[in-house]
Amino acid sequence: MSAGGIQKGHLRDRWDRFLASDIFYSYRRSPTTVIASIVTLVFVLGAVFAPVLAPHTPFVPSSIDINDAFKPPAWSEGGAWRYLLGTDNQGRDMLSTIMYGGRLSIFVGFAAVALAMVLGILLGLSAGYLGGWYEAAIMRVADVQLTIPPILLALLIDGVARAVLPPSHKEDYASLVLVVAIGLASWPPYARVVRGATLVEKSKDYVAAARVIGVPSLAIMLRHILPNVLGPVLVIATIGLALAIIAEATLSFLGVGLPPTSPSLGTLIRVGNDFLFSGEWWITLFPALALVILSLAVNLLGDWLRDALNPKLR
Repeated sequence: MSAGGIQKGHLRDRWDRFLASDIFYSYRRSPTTVIASIVTLVFVLGAVFAPVLAPHTPFVPSSIDINDAFKPPAWSEGGAWRYLLGTDNQGRDMLSTIMYGGRLSIFVGFAAVALAMVLGILLGLSAGYLGGWYEAAIMRVADVQLTIPPILLALLIDGVARAVLPPSHKEDYASLVLVVAIGLASWPPYARVVRGATLVEKSKDYVAAARVIGVPSLAIMLRHILPNVLGPVLVIATIGLALAIIAEATLSFLGVGLPPTSPSLGTLIRVGNDFLFSGEWWITLFPALALVILSLAVNLLGDWLRDALNPKLR
């Protein structure tokens, strides 16, 4: 048999084992989880392929007609079906702006969770394995940071970064600053969970055997212990994604997140809030609904993943 045929056979075997696994069985038995995953997938695909799927290009000035500003949703009096969810104060299609705004919100959320997860895993893994004063220092820093609301810490980090950056580059690095601010404010839960799991794993026989044969400590941590502590981390990361998206929306709503030229869902809600009491409710309602539905769907996936990876509930 050729190498390609052997590889296809392995992939088929892995797929068959996955279909027969407890996790997939748990997934199929939970209609709420299936619906949440479909909703999340729709949001992610709509955000990623917004340039292709969006009915309009709302952030290209040549495609905007100011005469179409403040059009209500299509089913309301004065609405037009070419603007299904209405238009904002600049005549931009609300459905298209939500798709483009969701793109930025999801990107910032994923990047911030990735940063927090990498930082938390490295610190928690090394603290649990090395112990001593290093472990005490890392855990006390985590404890102190946990007493500060993450949004306030993200505001502080964001403010310091914006004060350091040159004024001409603030908008260029706004996304990066936001990712770093949310990521640095969110690492302690990962570090605490990984450190606790590492304390359990490093006392097991396979770690002692690796030490006896002379495997370096770094290799033991990364090759042997890390794969066995990733389960709880994935659960925290899934729930953390929803929290990161909400944090980004909160910062943007407060005016310290992404600039108006690259609006996220939070920016759209802030812009629409200025017109909420003048009757143009759809400008803030639909981005807010998109944020709530996306966050709820991701949270439901996190709750299912927590239960599915818990051996006591199987």
